[in-house]
Amino acid sequence: MQTSNPSQFTTASEDLNLIVDDIQALVGLETYSYDKASLAEGLALIRSTVSERVGTPDFEERLEGGQFGDSLHLRFDGTSDKSILFVGHYDTVWPQGTLAKWDKTAGTTEDGREFLSGPGIFDMKTGLVQAVWITKYLKESGRPFPTIHLFFNGDEELGSPFSRPYIEKVAQEVDAAFVFEASHKGLIKTQRKGVGLISLEAEGIESHAGLNPEDGASAITALMEYCLAATQLAQPEKGTTVNVGLFKGGSGSNVVAGKANAEIDIRISTQAELERLDEELDKISWSDSEVTVSVKKDWNRPPMEFTNANKSLYEKAQATAEEIGFEIKSTSVGGASDANFISALGVPVLCGIGAEGAGAHARYEYMIPQAIPKFIELITGTAFKIS
Repeated sequence: MQTSNPSQFTTASEDLNLIVDDIQALVGLETYSYDKASLAEGLALIRSTVSERVGTPDFEERLEGGQFGDSLHLRFDGTSDKSILFVGHYDTVWPQGTLAKWDKTAGTTEDGREFLSGPGIFDMKTGLVQAVWITKYLKESGRPFPTIHLFFNGDEELGSPFSRPYIEKVAQEVDAAFVFEASHKGLIKTQRKGVGLISLEAEGIESHAGLNPEDGASAITALMEYCLAATQLAQPEKGTTVNVGLFKGGSGSNVVAGKANAEIDIRISTQAELERLDEELDKISWSDSEVTVSVKKDWNRPPMEFTNANKSLYEKAQATAEEIGFEIKSTSVGGASDANFISALGVPVLCGIGAEGAGAHARYEYMIPQAIPKFIELITGTAFKIS
């Protein structure tokens, strides 16, 4: 491998067909978040791909996920005193059998670029394979490179309930992290909203709605009051949105409802807004004191803000892009990822450095193969700057 200038850090363009083969093989194994058997097959393929492309790791640990997909932590020792973390999830939102019914697996975009399509190819199996190949190129470069931690998890689409503490533990040991989620229209994601999942259960008193409504206490009415008050906490101008996505209760139209429950999704752009919402939700009241409303708050992911640490890493990526001969730009998105809680630890992290394409969680999701070498060279070059 030549290394005389940044554009020759890797041979990704020459290896593109092999890289795409690895991606297609992984997409061909459907890995639904709720299907433990398929997740095990997918992780086994990832492990064999690492072995074939990179070699034997210096450290390996498989973490049993219980009802969730297992996680795999591999380490390849570097030749400098720095270390980096590559994170990729292999679970998808697509149930088994989706691939057989997929409408179109290849085609051309409106601007004339070829694309490949399939369940999980954009979110995020392309990025996962890119992480493996970048590890290969760093090891084979003949240059000083940081120790590389690879972490593959099978529960990200569910909020990473099992893998989160393990990712956080590894993240605290490294100098920088890269989460290989898909880009947003080719833009790197430097800011992501945090997520709050609020579960509500109301318990009232049932009675006949016609004969003796005064003897009842409506769980539905109380919960409606709570949810309406919660939506009024939204401040879209600050990036804070509140959505009541699920609401159900009661047993009949002629019965004062004895039970009701609801689910609220909250998105916040800053830690300050998270703290405000957390406090304000506790202050919400309802008119009927005979109804009890239980509130369970799960701040699933903290917001990923453009911290000084993240800005410093992004500037390294910008410098690398300039050396290679193109310009990168960043964006803020509403969706969360594993980068959110890495960023909250103060560890420099970049996200959205995987596939270029579109359609995450959509029947048309696709990626652009020709964009793969650019992203591989970008992160390989940035990793060298950390060394």
